[in-house]
Amino acid sequence: MGVAFASTLETNETITTVELKINYLKPVWNEKIIAKREVMKRGKTIVLIKCDVFDEGGSLVTHALSTCMILRGEKSADR
Repeated sequence: MGVAFASTLETNETITTVELKINYLKPVWNEKIIAKREVMKRGKTIVLIKCDVFDEGGSLVTHALSTCMILRGEKSADR
């Protein structure tokens, strides 16, 4: 989620994770999975991102929520 969201940032911006919650709902062994992420809310500094992971049959495998903070200027240096 963070990497996908980071691709939308400006040159002098980066992010850090504030909170991460993951619900693992069922195991997946030898099949492909599909992850779909959505930015639920993007404020000036705080971002809420969700990601749902599905198995080949379309069944929900994992549900995750991430709260990230956008860092700018000096705060984003060397990150």
